[in-house]
Formats: sequence, structure tokens, C-alpha cells
Amino acid sequence: MTDKSIKDRVSKALERVRPYLQSDGGDIDLVEVSDDMIVKVKLTGACHGCPYSMQTLKAGVEQAIMREVPEIKRVISA
Repeated sequence: MTDKSIKDRVSKALERVRPYLQSDGGDIDLVEVSDDMIVKVKLTGACHGCPYSMQTLKAGVEQAIMREVPEIKRVISA
């Protein structure tokens, strides 16, 4: 499996959660997938600085990515 295919799969997982974030006025950008399988994302719009952003990141985004790409170890905010 190539790094590109992992990044593509992570991007597809983000596309699945993006509409939920956008419905609240936010969005998410993929910053990088590191060699040690840690995904860095940036919450933007209303999600940036929201008191619930860490909960959204862990309970929503991280779970969605790890369900689609089990190789990923965790998701962090950049």
C-alpha cells in the first residue's frame, strides 16, 4: 500500500464528515498524514476555536477516519 493511497483514503473519509461540519458553518482541511500514521487536520470556519472542537475531532473525525483507514493511529489538530 502506498502513502498516496492512504492519503486518498483519509481524504475520502474527510469528505464523508465534511457535510456535517459545514452544516454548522465549519470545515476541515487535511494537513498531512505522517510516516507514523498520524493524521493532522485543521478545523476551519465555525469549528475553529469552538468549545466542542476537540470532541468533534475525537468522536467524529477521528472515528470516521479510523473506520475507513484502520492503519491510522490517531488524528490531531494542526
